[in-house]
Amino acid sequence: MSVRKVAAVAVLGAALAGCGGGTGASDAGRGARMGTPAASAPAAPSSTSPSAASSAAPQPGAPAKVPTLAPGQGGLTPVFERAKQHGDKTVALTFDADMTSDQGPRAEAGEHFDNPQLISTLRTLKVPSTVFMTGRWAEEYPDQAKAIGTDPNFEIANHSYSHHAFTSPCYGLPALDAAAARADVDRAFAAFRTAGAVNTVPYFRFPGGCYDDRALRALSTARVTAVQWDVVSGDAFAKDPDAVAEQVLAGVKPGSVVVMHCTRSAAPVTEEAVRTIVPELRKRGYRFVKVSELMGT
Repeated sequence: MSVRKVAAVAVLGAALAGCGGGTGASDAGRGARMGTPAASAPAAPSSTSPSAASSAAPQPGAPAKVPTLAPGQGGLTPVFERAKQHGDKTVALTFDADMTSDQGPRAEAGEHFDNPQLISTLRTLKVPSTVFMTGRWAEEYPDQAKAIGTDPNFEIANHSYSHHAFTSPCYGLPALDAAAARADVDRAFAAFRTAGAVNTVPYFRFPGGCYDDRALRALSTARVTAVQWDVVSGDAFAKDPDAVAEQVLAGVKPGSVVVMHCTRSAAPVTEEAVRTIVPELRKRGYRFVKVSELMGT
């Protein structure tokens, strides 16, 4: 993503960052959030062409033959942002189920980090979706994690266990070192299995969207593909569902990955916005797919 584009969407990134509990971001963190590596390291080249799909083994419980990207230069974890499509108008709606490792007391006090109505609406509208789930969220809502992870309409991807940063600065999130970052990914997959989710895929989304070469190197042995996005919904802490819908509809193009949230307390109008977004995109000729199908095109 160009410096000009990063500057144009910086305000949107600031809204998104709130879901991670951050208090602000440096230019490096903001750039990473919007789909470019943090400024502390050069970008790792990786291809998003169909020929780049590898046969890397998925995590235990994942469906067989899930498309992944080939490692980047030097074996770095590859990064996928959107499919380069010309004729096939497909789009992937993705939902981050965020919960940090220290938010248990807030959940006990009644804060809702889940959004069952959103999942119900996606089922009703028959929208295949990818949920990027933290392991802590799966532990807090194991029945929901299992229901999502056994429904063929959905696939569960890894959003870390703790929702701590994999590089710094990243919106004030606590940062993990390389060993802890690698273990955090494994712990999240383990939480999904414990909950009974089987539709898991070997994809990973960095907390805050922040990454650099060091983070990509730390995850290289996990054999995952990092998934970013090219459309920011702006649903984090939004109050106006129409504004969220308008932002998504203005940004979607063939092959887009849209980032939204599955967290009532942090994204209270997402479900309502989806009820506007889905029929309008279908009217425009778009077909909704999971990230795995989009990556395989």
